[in-house]
Amino acid sequence: MTSLAWGVIGMLAWASGGTPQEEIHCREAQRFLVEERGMAAVTEPDTLDDWRTHRRVAGCRVTAAGVTGRLARDEARDVYDRLRDDGWVRTPDPRDAPNEASLRFRKDGSDCLFNFYTGGILGTEAESMVDDASVPGPGERRVNFLVLCMSAREAAG
Repeated sequence: MTSLAWGVIGMLAWASGGTPQEEIHCREAQRFLVEERGMAAVTEPDTLDDWRTHRRVAGCRVTAAGVTGRLARDEARDVYDRLRDDGWVRTPDPRDAPNEASLRFRKDGSDCLFNFYTGGILGTEAESMVDDASVPGPGERRVNFLVLCMSAREAAG
């Protein structure tokens, strides 16, 4: 299935339950993963812990999978470099886990935590869908992203 088709399928996940306002915060992350990285992606609403305000807030998540012939660490490094080239900037005081390939970026009023991983670890329907659409060929491996997005906010005082 083409990346464009998966981008449409990913957005259809919203249609089944309405389109919450928070969906806007995942659009750029999904667009980047689908159009720039050729990944299959599904976007869904989510409730997230906001480390800045110490509250649970409405947000969204993008579950994505793709294939690469490179080492996983090289693929992760390239994706994060390309995010910067695409206009994403590191979130101030990000409280993320750079040694675990989880980095928080900000763009267009959204904060998104990009979590890179390999192997099915989530066990969700969304992960199964994108993994099924991203079957590695000889000499390739599957790579995944779970991206959690919310409105960019100032830290609690």
